[in-house]
Amino acid sequence: MSREWRFISALHGTGVPVPTPIAYCDDTDVTGATFYVMDFVDGRVLADRDSARPFSREARHRAGTATVECMAALHNLDPDAVGLGDVARRDGYLQRQLSRWQKQVHASGAPDLGLLDAVHDALAAHVPEQTTGIVHGDFRPGNLSYDLDGEVLAVFDWELATLGEPLADLGWLIATWEEPGDDLPAVTPGPTAEPGFPPRDDLIARYRALTGRDLADLPFYVAFQRWRSCCITAGVRARYRAGHMADDGYDAAERADTERRQAQLAWTAVKDLGLV
Repeated sequence: MSREWRFISALHGTGVPVPTPIAYCDDTDVTGATFYVMDFVDGRVLADRDSARPFSREARHRAGTATVECMAALHNLDPDAVGLGDVARRDGYLQRQLSRWQKQVHASGAPDLGLLDAVHDALAAHVPEQTTGIVHGDFRPGNLSYDLDGEVLAVFDWELATLGEPLADLGWLIATWEEPGDDLPAVTPGPTAEPGFPPRDDLIARYRALTGRDLADLPFYVAFQRWRSCCITAGVRARYRAGHMADDGYDAAERADTERRQAQLAWTAVKDLGLV
């Protein structure tokens, strides 16, 4: 909670739309935990395919473009200039991410981790040189609010935000962005295969134009994010099978199949990059 509060407080009033922060309480006697209050944002979150139904084709296209424009605005901010320069370490972002998710998936008790381990080792041995900026950690339409014209009203869910390599955010967006006719699954469900949404290449081109960043290493970050998604899914599946999650319609077999496909995609990606 304190991390989210700090980020939305720092970003409020910048070119990155966030809910208006109202108050933060660190007295755990009030609710049993620290908490904050933010203003209500009256918009639509594009979390699944059905969520795009109220949007025209033109608004869907604008929503896609506005998403990557909002990301570029975040990545163009100077962390020091907005008071976030000391919020986290700046160096070794990918190394720490690889280590953290590798430890978590092994601690979960998930079986058959040989392929995930192989992808981890290939990625860890070839981490590109890092730049530093503000990283959201889960930047996708399912964590943004839009008006019906497709403009971004607010970015939510800042609990994973930190300082690190901004291209990790773009890699995640591209890995989650489904297109019509894809035979490869996106790492999370979303509406972007519906008519009107721009293709991934358009998002990449717009981001490059707005940030001036060298995107030669973007395929590495897409591969990393597919691997990270596998770690998350494997951990969730392991907890479900161990009885630590309620039976809320979770399809373990479907998740296992998705996890295997994502792991194979990540392995194919690192092979295509010449990392193995």
